Amino acid sequence: MPAALVRRVLLCLLIAAPALVLRLTGIELFPVLEMLVFGAAVVAAAFLLAWAAEAAQKDISGALAIALLALIAVLPEYAVDLYYAFRSGSDAEYLHYAAANMTGSNRLLLGFGWPLVVVVSLLVARRVARARGTASPRFLDLPKESRLDIGFLAILAVVAFAIPLMGSIPIWFGAALILVFGLYLWRAGQTHDDGEEEFVGAAALIAGMNTRPRRVAVIGLFVISAAIILLSAEPFAEALVASGSSLGIDSYFLVQWLAPLASEAPEFIIAVMFALRGMGAAAIGTLIASKVNQWSLLVGSLPIAHFAGGGPASLALDARQIEEFTLTATQTLLGVAIILALRFHWWSAIGLAALFAVQFVVTDTTGRYVLSAIQAVLAIGFLIAHRRDILPTLAAPFRRAQAAPIPAAETSTAVRG
Repeated sequence: MPAALVRRVLLCLLIAAPALVLRLTGIELFPVLEMLVFGAAVVAAAFLLAWAAEAAQKDISGALAIALLALIAVLPEYAVDLYYAFRSGSDAEYLHYAAANMTGSNRLLLGFGWPLVVVVSLLVARRVARARGTASPRFLDLPKESRLDIGFLAILAVVAFAIPLMGSIPIWFGAALILVFGLYLWRAGQTHDDGEEEFVGAAALIAGMNTRPRRVAVIGLFVISAAIILLSAEPFAEALVASGSSLGIDSYFLVQWLAPLASEAPEFIIAVMFALRGMGAAAIGTLIASKVNQWSLLVGSLPIAHFAGGGPASLALDARQIEEFTLTATQTLLGVAIILALRFHWWSAIGLAALFAVQFVVTDTTGRYVLSAIQAVLAIGFLIAHRRDILPTLAAPFRRAQAAPIPAAETSTAVRG
């Protein structure tokens, strides 16, 4: 194993070690300290998981790879959110938090992750353009193959509005969303590129190893990171709630934003690394796929976890969660409307980031619904502007698979002026 890789893995294990000691010995600390210790362990494990999942593409291809990697990559986020949903089945107080992590991570991904990747990609492309003496780009151009992910996300964005209208997530609705996720994996498997993959950072070090040690390293990292996450998820989730009470901060706020920051950090960093290498479309593509995962597999799993924990066959949502789902659904619809034409302008990215920032200032219910209305109106405006792309996008998930797409190394640099 390369020395550079060993150092990175040991650093992550060192960061996670205090959490494992606390968990295995049963020692309890002040809630805020536990939140920091177990949160750091989740972040460290998420990095190990992300490196292994990316490097695994060297040995596994097709639908199997997509299925395995999609399930593995979301483990940190799902472990925390599903714990709250499971616990809410026997403790009504946890109903308040059951979907908080999902709405927070969903909006963080689109409101912060998407704009960050687009802005970084365009800055890199403009620097290259200046060096070549060509015109500076004004938008990030996505490959045609992105229509599949965008099409699924568009369908899920529309279906998402049923949740606040019903005021709950019935188990049958959750099962339907999981079936959509299965269809998404199947269709993605049909168009998956088996060509040479691009790797960055620690994943590149793993991918560069010989076959046998590489596979041992990947499997080992999977096992270690999964163990750390499963041991840390429950105490981290409990510490978030307890810390809110101790610090006088809204516990819902900590559950909704701090936990997603921990679980999404590696994904954001990897996406930015791709963007810095001029692979902007590949970077935004991974974040779009994550949105599909969240609206299908994660949301669909919540009522099932709630039922498994002893609750009824429907996850009831309180007024605050209905408000949060409405805000999240309108933001998703706006994001889809912006990228329908397979072009992501820098001003659209800045607008998404600004709307995301506004929600931290507008905290009352009326203000949140007004913000939701603004996002919905903007979405309608973009849909009208991109009306010719609506049917091709909605048809993409059901269209017969075409020839293999252009390799990511070629398509991901498509930033045009």
